[in-house]
Amino acid sequence: MEQQNQMRNGEAPLISIKMRAAQGGPHERGGRHISGEERIVAEDGVEACLRDMLERARTHQRGRADFMNLKLQLLYPAEALYRPMLDFSECEAHTVREGRETARRELLAAGVSERAAQAGIEAIAALPDSMRGAMILDCESGERLDRLGCRGIRVSNMDVADPDAFRQALAARHLCGDHVREALVLASKVAGGDGVVAELCWSDDPQYVVGYVGSPRNGYRRIPVLKEKGCGIGGRVFYVRPGTDLDALREYYEEKLVFITAGAEGYVTPKN
Repeated sequence: MEQQNQMRNGEAPLISIKMRAAQGGPHERGGRHISGEERIVAEDGVEACLRDMLERARTHQRGRADFMNLKLQLLYPAEALYRPMLDFSECEAHTVREGRETARRELLAAGVSERAAQAGIEAIAALPDSMRGAMILDCESGERLDRLGCRGIRVSNMDVADPDAFRQALAARHLCGDHVREALVLASKVAGGDGVVAELCWSDDPQYVVGYVGSPRNGYRRIPVLKEKGCGIGGRVFYVRPGTDLDALREYYEEKLVFITAGAEGYVTPKN
């Protein structure tokens, strides 16, 4: 990946690094999902990023991975789309029951029907183990529209446009840590998809009980508790309008390069 040999129209490439870690073998052969992460960095940041990902797979709350898949790919900034970071706000909830009732209300406020909101909450709660991607539900009927089983729709090829500006935006909201950074980046890309009404998510990390409802209408609504502590099962649901082009949406989520902006900044080459 010699940068001088990979210039396109005078533009240096970036490197997308994707990590998936499992226990008991590859995901495709029944391995239990442990961890996943994605970063987009300049070429001189690759080694440090790989070290961080290896450490994460070895020390994750869900267990120590014995299988790790890494994928490196050249990407070009000129081919990217830009989406704004969703506005952040926090709900109040002290128990799982309160949290899920709050999630239901937030989904209704975002434009999801009562029936579909309840269907999404129940679908995540009923998972036998965590999914690698998201379920797609009709925002009116609550019917699951994708046919991808435990794989679901995966959201990939995304990062922040300017890491310093993003950190400052989080700090101004008294936020820090990988969980909230990754969730906001993903939720912001999700909300930018055509036909998307809302997203419901809670984490599969056993000690992290927080979740959120994200939507183009109301932004990122953090919910302090959506599952019991110690539970290693989580997931996400994307709600879409009837008639949404699912093939185009899947292509946007899985293939299109998207950078999330945290204000009025333009493109800045991602730093390490």
